[in-house]
Amino acid sequence: MVEAVREKKIAALASVVTALVLVSLKAFLTWYTGSLGVLSEALHSGLDLVAAIITYLSVRISDRPADAHHTYGHGKVESFSAFVETGLLLLTALYVIYEAFHRLFTQQVHLEPSLVAIGVLGLMAGMDVVRSRALDRMARKHHSEALEADALHFSTDVWSTLVVLLGMACAWVGKTTGREWLYYADPLAALFVAGVIIWVGSQLGRRTLDALLDAAPAGLQERIATAVQELDGVLEAGRVRVRRAGKHHFVDVTISVPRTASFEQVHQISDAVEKRVAEIVPADVMVHMEPRAHQGETLFDSIRAVAQRKGLAIHELSAHQMDGKLFVEMHLEVDEHLSLREAHRRATALEEDILRNGEGIAGVNIHIEPLGAHISTAGEMKDLAAAVQEHLNSFRAEHLELLDCHEVRVREADQKIIVSCHCAMDGNLPITRIHDITEALQDRIKERFPLIFEVNIHPEPFEES
Repeated sequence: MVEAVREKKIAALASVVTALVLVSLKAFLTWYTGSLGVLSEALHSGLDLVAAIITYLSVRISDRPADAHHTYGHGKVESFSAFVETGLLLLTALYVIYEAFHRLFTQQVHLEPSLVAIGVLGLMAGMDVVRSRALDRMARKHHSEALEADALHFSTDVWSTLVVLLGMACAWVGKTTGREWLYYADPLAALFVAGVIIWVGSQLGRRTLDALLDAAPAGLQERIATAVQELDGVLEAGRVRVRRAGKHHFVDVTISVPRTASFEQVHQISDAVEKRVAEIVPADVMVHMEPRAHQGETLFDSIRAVAQRKGLAIHELSAHQMDGKLFVEMHLEVDEHLSLREAHRRATALEEDILRNGEGIAGVNIHIEPLGAHISTAGEMKDLAAAVQEHLNSFRAEHLELLDCHEVRVREADQKIIVSCHCAMDGNLPITRIHDITEALQDRIKERFPLIFEVNIHPEPFEES
């Protein structure tokens, strides 16, 4: 980044120095030949010098980082500079047209042909060629509108200088051979060059005006919307806005995401959108996400979305059909410091929302339990753990799916005895069957050891145990 800024500044400063040299040479040539054509070129180069100074100043400012007063950076300074230079180009073209018609209709030629003047004009045209090519190369490399405008300005200098050179050469030939009609070559060629300047300048002016008015580059919005919509987790890419400031692009994208997605999942989707947009165009990307029910959303997803919207944690969600009616049950976790009245109020509000949003639901039953929020100090009970492990493994004959129970730990925390263990089973079994087996084992453990308050069984495939 620092190297790019340095290169742009050097190119702009070199352009200023070259323009100053050219103005000096043309002023000298005007004094030497008394040529009105060379004088018009000197005035043209004077405009070039002003344009080069504007370009240098804009390049110095445009690459400054964003600050409190310019939150999008200073890139539009380049667009403004290019727009001003476009105006100078058009003024130059109008002056050339005026001079051309003046010479055509007054039949006056203000040229004093001289081989020295022809040689100096040729040298200046060569300097303009080198300078415009160097500026154009830097403009393309760094996507600089200001350098592009400067390069265009000096490329027109090449043409106008060649026109004056041609006019002087024709005048010299005409004076030498006595063919006065050759004097008309100068104003006719000038009209042609003025037309080229107006056409090229209008193209540059339109692009810079688009940048100043935040016009989106043609086709870029559609490309971004199509690419974003193809990403996993994006239901729809809605509004896409693109603006450009100098070489920098700013993209705002509004996407729809599943309303059941977690915050972490939504953040990952946002990162994926930013990365995909950067592959299309380097840009500062802002992603706005809107939760939405996706096509084919299940009843359970809909209920979870209702709970998430209210900031409530639920689990053990199930639904049952009885006598043609649908009933829903779930466990709701609430702050352990809440009173029954407040916890019941939240459960009732959730129930009402589910009934209002869930079609065909006849009833909702919510089991309220405390949300774990603190770490208890526990004491391990090794003898009881050994007895529980032996008892669990005794069920292998009854439950053929059960292959081994191990890592049994029994601890007492908050005056409650809690058991946790790992049970290896057939990895090909469906999770619904595994859940039924673990529920049965939990019941059998509590039946055998009534003091145990809670049993947590972690099922795992036998080959990974």
